Amino acid sequence: MVQLSELRPNPGARKKPTRKGQGIGSGKGKTAGRGHKGQNARSGGGVRPGFEGGQMPLQRRMPKRGFTNAPFKKHMVTVNLSRLERFGAGTVVTPELLLEAGLIKKIGDGVKILGHGNLDRSLTVKAHAFSKSAVEKIEASGGKAEVI
Repeated sequence: MVQLSELRPNPGARKKPTRKGQGIGSGKGKTAGRGHKGQNARSGGGVRPGFEGGQMPLQRRMPKRGFTNAPFKKHMVTVNLSRLERFGAGTVVTPELLLEAGLIKKIGDGVKILGHGNLDRSLTVKAHAFSKSAVEKIEASGGKAEVI
């Protein structure tokens, strides 16, 4: 059996980084691969992403069209049926209970129950949304799916 202390990366998998500025004989001494003077030779050298040397950048040359609804998007938290197995039969599963049990980090704009997995006990599940398969599986196991 392999011990944790015996694990090693494959030969050649880890390459040592080039140590720049280590003298003229290293081939990366003095200017350390940055060349002589110029913007890229400076300590804060280089240009920001998208900068084209003063030319109007592509991002600004392209026409802006359409509408985005991103600021108003609803962020639903999803929970699979397989995660509800931990609750005993007859439990009323609410978003607050899921939060308390650590199955979700926050309720956000609502909780949606998805149908991945099987349910072998009857639960009353209260959530903001359900997938069709989740409702079918909950009702097949003798439970109820209630939309809040």
